[in-house]
Amino acid sequence: MLLRVLQPLFRYFEGRVYPYPEGEVTTPPQGLLPFIWHFSRPIWPLLVLMSLFTALVSAAEVVFFSYMGDLVDWLGHVERAGFWSENGLWLAGVALLAIVGLPVLVLAQSLVTHQSIFGNYPMIGRWLSHRHMLSQSLAFYQDEFAGRVSQKVMQTALAIRETVTKVMDLLVYAIVYFTGAAILLGRADPWLLLPLGLWLVGYLGIMRYFVPRLRDVSMAQADARARMTGRVVDSYSNIQTIKLFADTEREQRYAKDAMEGFLITVHRQMRLVTIMSVCLTLLNTLLLIGTAGMAISAWYFDAISLGVLAIAIALVMRIRFMSDWILWEVAGLFENIGTVQDGMNTIAQEPMVKDLPNAKPLQVTNGEIVFDALRFHYAQAKGEQKTVFDGLSLTIHPGEKIGLIGRSGAGKSTLANLLLRFYDLQGGRILIDGQNIAEVTQTSLRHQIGMVTQDTSLLHRSLRDNIRYGSPHASDEDVWQAVCRAHADTFINDLVDPKGRRGLDAHVGERGVKLSGGQRQRIAIARVLLKNAPILVLDEATSALDSEVEAAIQEQLDALMEGKTVIAIAHRLSTIAMLDRLIVVDEGHIVESGTHSELLAKNGIYASLWQRQSGGFLAHDLEDLDLHNDAPTSQ
Repeated sequence: MLLRVLQPLFRYFEGRVYPYPEGEVTTPPQGLLPFIWHFSRPIWPLLVLMSLFTALVSAAEVVFFSYMGDLVDWLGHVERAGFWSENGLWLAGVALLAIVGLPVLVLAQSLVTHQSIFGNYPMIGRWLSHRHMLSQSLAFYQDEFAGRVSQKVMQTALAIRETVTKVMDLLVYAIVYFTGAAILLGRADPWLLLPLGLWLVGYLGIMRYFVPRLRDVSMAQADARARMTGRVVDSYSNIQTIKLFADTEREQRYAKDAMEGFLITVHRQMRLVTIMSVCLTLLNTLLLIGTAGMAISAWYFDAISLGVLAIAIALVMRIRFMSDWILWEVAGLFENIGTVQDGMNTIAQEPMVKDLPNAKPLQVTNGEIVFDALRFHYAQAKGEQKTVFDGLSLTIHPGEKIGLIGRSGAGKSTLANLLLRFYDLQGGRILIDGQNIAEVTQTSLRHQIGMVTQDTSLLHRSLRDNIRYGSPHASDEDVWQAVCRAHADTFINDLVDPKGRRGLDAHVGERGVKLSGGQRQRIAIARVLLKNAPILVLDEATSALDSEVEAAIQEQLDALMEGKTVIAIAHRLSTIAMLDRLIVVDEGHIVESGTHSELLAKNGIYASLWQRQSGGFLAHDLEDLDLHNDAPTSQ
């Protein structure tokens, strides 16, 4: 009943904060306070209001203790005869104020704290962090565990909330309460402040010793937890490989190593906790005995009233219980600060590839692509570099369809990744219709390029969502037409997921594990067919298909390539022999260029490969050839 009555009030305060701030995605700043402020800015007025209500609640408790002491003194002198008739109305009014006033004040504080702040605040952090992590460069994720990154995003947002609310709620409460208690005791007898002062010195000493150590071990624990989670998620994500090689024991050892590392930090933390609890109990006991002894002595010598004695003992008992809570909260505060600092190291990284401030959308009118004197290398450990291109130049004319040939590591896929601007060049430039791709927005660039990769990864969503991913506004009719053109209609209608969803509504599992490699590739081809971008990149697009399906899809790919600029990468030469021009790449250099007939007539590398392959696959055949001596370099 009460919940139903308060529902409108709950909804009102829950709606005071919009947890999904819009605007340009920005990198969170380095530095603890700027980092926290980045996520706290949308909610700071409510944080101030929460602190104000907390101070009022704390002050109200101290006033209540003061009143109870005065009441004890008053009852010691008042006559019992006619007590209720003379004072009953006044006592009832004070009781009503305590019964109604304090709960209403606590209700206001709770509405602001729990309805407006507690749920929305960490969601703001998750939302802003997630938007930023989606803008991170491809290289960032190649060096990170996906599980570790997600763990950082989730736990850092909660740690920011806990850090700020503890500072603005807990410390305000403690300061107001202790100040009020000191005023009450000091006003009655300054000597009563001595045990409280000595206790405060000891309490601050305990905090100064234990809290930094708990903070340090908490930072180590947060990193160990993320590492443990990352390893476990990595095992689950690659469960097929683990099953294939029947090596679960190795995975167990791999995870156990991280779990043991995490457990070491837990044991270190718990040792500190045990010692801290014993020290705090001893200190609180000394406070109680000292204050009670001095208060009783003062009462004995008639220096204070019985009411003051009651106040002193009651306040000390309250402080005794509060001190344990406050110390744990402060320890938790520094633990959360450690978690925030650890998360900041991951989240507050600038993307390696960023749009220029004045970047404009790419406009593709013809589809000409120019690779102009490319220089590119991958960063290696210890500052080493792996050079891929050093001055490579290539022009692809509007509507031209070229095939890239070369052994693994020759730079074929890297060239496609550079065209998509997954990495920035160290030198040279890439132009599309005369526009430098480094000066246009990444979003507009990738909207204009359709790509099918060899290792097709699908989202754990419905088949319809996966196919429509590049064209979110496409109709169901267009989706099904793309499905049929990719010859995926032969299996889609038979798909059923564990929740009973069928066909295009069936979910495909993480990375599309519920589909075979060939099925995933057909879905990827359907997705690109639906996107219908003017530039097409095919990186072993049909490698996972059987010959019959490949032959059928090849007809659709031929239609798809009509009027588009195409870059096709293939080890199987028969799939690209019909293209306008074939480029043989090795060690970042173009070593042959021409049509299929022209390259056969040259009787060079391509001709040798064609004869050797006979429709097979190109693996490391180029390693057996003296590329630099047998073939002319062609740009």
